[in-house]
Amino acid sequence: METTRLIIVAVGGQGNLLASKVLGEAALLSDVPVHMSEIHGMAQRGGVVESAIVFGDARSTIISDGEANVLVGFEPSETLRALNKCSADTTVITNLAPLPPFTVTIGRGTYPDLGRAQDLIKAKTKRLIAFDAVDLATTAGSVMSVNIVLLGALIQTGILPISKANVEETIRTKTKKAFVDANLKAFELGHSAAANA
Repeated sequence: METTRLIIVAVGGQGNLLASKVLGEAALLSDVPVHMSEIHGMAQRGGVVESAIVFGDARSTIISDGEANVLVGFEPSETLRALNKCSADTTVITNLAPLPPFTVTIGRGTYPDLGRAQDLIKAKTKRLIAFDAVDLATTAGSVMSVNIVLLGALIQTGILPISKANVEETIRTKTKKAFVDANLKAFELGHSAAANA
């Protein structure tokens, strides 16, 4: 089976690990071999959380610079920071709603210009899908569903060997019951956003 390499980057608390779990479970439902690893930085203090997920035949979860087939960023500056994992064949999906780090909040840092960041990503990669996932998650009923909105966009691209139905089934069975309806709506909204991007 062909290998597909996915990097997910987020800030602690955005649900990167849940998104990875949903994708891993959906891959198992789809009979697709999957290997995952995570880097947790200072996640509890708003630091970066990075997941590497390899679908198909692979011996390692390490995704070296330029090897990612897909990069999904839950926070725009983290997407930009992970751009080294991309190549001219990579598809990038990113949320455009920023969560500025503490240094920016106290005036000790500068947040990247989103327009310039998108231009940089477009220049280096095959495709950029960028939209405000926070807005769509809020529309779905829970701002906490940003991760699921972005999974919807990811599945819509058809890059991963996982069916939409299997991801929806995993959302029903592996996310908290109180959030299932909002998550399913969020998934559909993300799916539609990517189709129209």
